[in-house]
Amino acid sequence: MTEKNVKSIADYIREYMDSHEKPQGGVLRFYLPDGRDVYNCSTPFEYEGKTYIWGRVEKRSKWATSVTFLFEKKDDGTYERVKDCESYPLEDPFFEKIGDEYILGGTHVVKDKKSIKTYYVYFYRGKSPFSLEYFTTGPDYMKDIRLIGLNNGKIGVFSRPRCDSIMEQFGTVSQIGYTEINSLDELDADVIARATYIPGLFAEKEWGGVNQTVALKNGLIGLIGHQGYTLFRDGKEYPIYVNTAYVYQPSENKIVEKKIIGVRADYPATDSKLPALAYCAFTSGIVHDSDNKVRLYSGLGDAHEGWIRIPDPFRLYRQ
Repeated sequence: MTEKNVKSIADYIREYMDSHEKPQGGVLRFYLPDGRDVYNCSTPFEYEGKTYIWGRVEKRSKWATSVTFLFEKKDDGTYERVKDCESYPLEDPFFEKIGDEYILGGTHVVKDKKSIKTYYVYFYRGKSPFSLEYFTTGPDYMKDIRLIGLNNGKIGVFSRPRCDSIMEQFGTVSQIGYTEINSLDELDADVIARATYIPGLFAEKEWGGVNQTVALKNGLIGLIGHQGYTLFRDGKEYPIYVNTAYVYQPSENKIVEKKIIGVRADYPATDSKLPALAYCAFTSGIVHDSDNKVRLYSGLGDAHEGWIRIPDPFRLYRQ
């Protein structure tokens, strides 16, 4: 049941690079006394007049040892850790608001000695970023689960299974699924695992996932995500990650529009955790800027967090 006639992300990249100019951008500056890297963050958000961001924190020399800290933006633009806020055992944090509750989530890695045994998404909820409590866990070996509050009072749930059975059935490394629940109390691993797959997203041996959800007009949902494939060059493997935007129609379970909105070369040059990760731009999400523009935030090479200013990919679909 391999998906047919799906244009490859490599073709999308070629078209994108032929038709745009490098945007304005920058790299976020984080202050940690021990010099650990901060990357693959949430998007910045406002709370009680201050700007914050959740960041994945890890030593450059380590793997699967990440924690997530809350950082506050200071007057000089630097982000400094909020010391009276607890840390969370998460990679690649995301932060959403559903109704009157804040949701923090991210990937929790379980290790057996030096090897990874499994990983799954932990979810925390609360009335403020400073009072979050664990409430549920996603399925094994599944990252990038995202939620969205719907106009009908329900909650949309996007999954991202990645396993051998997905490769056997679709010929792709991962899929994205969608389902709806009535309340956060219904969210659990079984509900997420049963989400219906969205067709036509990935070509053979590609993968991807949703990083941010945006409510649009007429029941449409904007998805800011990442998509990737493996580039083989000079006997080496390079994972290519790009920033993508999709317009999803839940009533028909179909993608109305899909496009690339950023690639690693759009961002300022930085070092990477490893040379093989030099082409990785792991999407965080977008924040409104001005004049139908947004700031697109992205992790860079598993070592930094950057941003670029781009046209709003959902301008024609906004409320």
